[in-house]
Amino acid sequence: MAYDWISFTTDYGLADGFPAICEGVIARIAPNARVLHVTHHVPAQDVRRGAEVLAQAVPYLPPGVHLAVVDPGVGTARRAVAVATLGGVLVGPDNGLLVPAAEALGGMVAAVELTEHRLEPVSPTFHGRDVFAPAAAHLALGRPLGELGPEVDPGALVRLPAPVTSAVPGRLTTEVLGADGFGNVQLAAVGPDLATAGAAPGSGVHVEIGGRSVEAVVGRTFGDVAAGAAVVLLDSAGRVAVAVNGGSAQAVFGGRAGDRAVVLVER
Repeated sequence: MAYDWISFTTDYGLADGFPAICEGVIARIAPNARVLHVTHHVPAQDVRRGAEVLAQAVPYLPPGVHLAVVDPGVGTARRAVAVATLGGVLVGPDNGLLVPAAEALGGMVAAVELTEHRLEPVSPTFHGRDVFAPAAAHLALGRPLGELGPEVDPGALVRLPAPVTSAVPGRLTTEVLGADGFGNVQLAAVGPDLATAGAAPGSGVHVEIGGRSVEAVVGRTFGDVAAGAAVVLLDSAGRVAVAVNGGSAQAVFGGRAGDRAVVLVER
């Protein structure tokens, strides 16, 4: 089936012409497709953060082709793939980036390795231009998935290790997934984990991330604490997050994806 929309997520940034070049390739092949830019500010080479951003976005985007490029293994033996789901098609590297979004779109139906309809010669350092953007454009035009390359077992696609989360009364141990542009630090834990630890709204907690710590209060929103104070809450994706009202929790903790995070509930 054809699609009107192509979403685009990368770690390219905006200092260079990489996003525009890829969009130009799409426009040459599928001039009527509309490109919706999710972000080009995924932290460089941070596949886990890119996967999380993409998975959180796709349920709210129009049905379409979802092009994602966070690809530290570009030019190596890692596969380039397109993955059909119940809610659209994902295009990108087979490095774990696409699977969480595929699950958010209802699960994987089929997958292929991208070996056809590429721009030749293919640069070993810019598959976004030469492999992924052409594939996304051809899929938007309605080209069947099987015409882009050989079938791949969806179950064999690379999956990122699941973040480790442990919740017991008084203590929640989890991992940092990343931080948004406001400096809110998103954790892998979800609402039931916070409840198991006994952290109800209004509870005082001690938060430790990356060797730094801060006292916080469990709340529903940023304004539940005074300006400059820290709050632990559930963000719009249902993840536990640490924020500073009017400030940046990332500036406090310097938290990076994969860092251990501990929330101790005060008794």
